[in-house]
Amino acid sequence: MDRMAAMETFVSVVEAGSFSAAARRLGLGQPAVSKSIAQMEQNLGVRLLLRSTRGLTTTDAGQRFYEHARRAIEEADEAELAARSASAGLSGKLRVTAAVTFARLHILPALKPFLDQHPQLDIDIALDDRNIDLLEEGIDVALRMGLLDDSAMTARRIGQSPRRVIGTPRYFEQAGIPQTPADLSRHQAIVYSQRGGGESWSFSQNGSEVAVVVAGRVRVSAAEGMRAAVLSDMGLAVASEWMFSPELADGKVRTVLTDWKLPPIDLWAVFPSGRLATSKARAFVAFVEEVLANAGP
Repeated sequence: MDRMAAMETFVSVVEAGSFSAAARRLGLGQPAVSKSIAQMEQNLGVRLLLRSTRGLTTTDAGQRFYEHARRAIEEADEAELAARSASAGLSGKLRVTAAVTFARLHILPALKPFLDQHPQLDIDIALDDRNIDLLEEGIDVALRMGLLDDSAMTARRIGQSPRRVIGTPRYFEQAGIPQTPADLSRHQAIVYSQRGGGESWSFSQNGSEVAVVVAGRVRVSAAEGMRAAVLSDMGLAVASEWMFSPELADGKVRTVLTDWKLPPIDLWAVFPSGRLATSKARAFVAFVEEVLANAGP
């Protein structure tokens, strides 16, 4: 039995929470995963996993073995990368998840130079506005917006964007331009129903804060829907400049209430809990930071 391969299988089972999920992550059949774990327990002479109807849990020995095995795998990966010449670049597969609109507007159009720099690297990008389970899906790094749900995650803030009240010139010609946050109650708002959205918008100016409850006939659960509704002149929205950067540049949308501030939105690089960031993930995050820096305000 290949000891390193067996450790990788065990670590995947613990992190994925089941044999079937680990098998999908590793590209193996479930019987092969079960057999590998059974052989490892037999060779070690100790029980590593407890199986029940509620799933899998590690024994005390299994938890200690998991922590050491995970570190050994990470150090082996780093050793292999360090042994390669700088010209060889990164290799293998990098799995990334990011919000659909942000990736479509800012990551995918800029990705080719990064791929050209690392011709042996393949990137699998899961586009999803939801916060998917990084361990279950085998994700190396996630790009997430706003507040993080889990403070135990390994995360680093890599960017920040102002949020604005945005609409098309045609919409404002028809509905008028709001002069104060209170005027928004008389406008059609495109309401974003996901976390960080909602009908209550908070503004600040010169140390004072104002909260406004808006209403609108259109609610959307994805940023692409918000973009489509705004660009179709159906209403105004609160959105990050990232979300409408092409249209802000060419004048297809405009911002109003610019003397009032909304809370900015942060972009985080999030790594699977309890694991070191791989060289591939760190290089990708550095690439994203460079893309945002070059994009300017």
